[in-house]
Amino acid sequence: MTFSIVARCPRSGQFGVAAATAMPAVGKLLSHAAAGVGAVATQAQVNPYLGLDGLQLLRQGLSAEQALERLKGTDPCMELRQCALIDAQGDSVCWTGEQCLPWAGSLSGEQFSIQGNRLVGPQVLEAVAETFRREARRPLIERLIEALDAGDRCGGDRHGESSAVIYVVDKEDYPLWDIRVDHHLDPVAELRRLHKVFARDVLPEILAMPTRENPAGLAAEDAV
Repeated sequence: MTFSIVARCPRSGQFGVAAATAMPAVGKLLSHAAAGVGAVATQAQVNPYLGLDGLQLLRQGLSAEQALERLKGTDPCMELRQCALIDAQGDSVCWTGEQCLPWAGSLSGEQFSIQGNRLVGPQVLEAVAETFRREARRPLIERLIEALDAGDRCGGDRHGESSAVIYVVDKEDYPLWDIRVDHHLDPVAELRRLHKVFARDVLPEILAMPTRENPAGLAAEDAV
């Protein structure tokens, strides 16, 4: 009941997950990413541990393909699941169980994977991929927004969308962007609006927060 994209930006090294679905609160359990490690999207009949354990396997140095093979052995209902992973090298892989609602499938490219189930057709994934590639010079957050919008305009979920999410990690353990629309008549448009609000009011605060290299953050500079 979802279409999503997991991606890595080769310029910044950022990882991101973006998704939209007909169900409320898609961002609660679908999106998983860790700085310098990779990203995972788990959807269809969601098993959150595919995301949590998938990241842990990537942290151990497994490739996306190796991690997926390990995950398959942990879940007796994989035929109900759809799960995509991208690793630190930008290699991606996606599993689509045979019992996922049609149309279901995936499309991978350089440093991204796009996947969906209960879609109007494969043209949704093709529209997402085309836009993501075309916007390659823009920051990852903007590429994800444009790509998600393209999938939405192409038909997206057969039942329409009511929630959307974009989750991006940079160099810290906490996210650079975590924008969620849990229930809205036009969640992708609302996501775009919130991105502007976050860019103005939230991002400067995030960039001033403590980092591993600078535990005081910019507060120390303000105190001088």
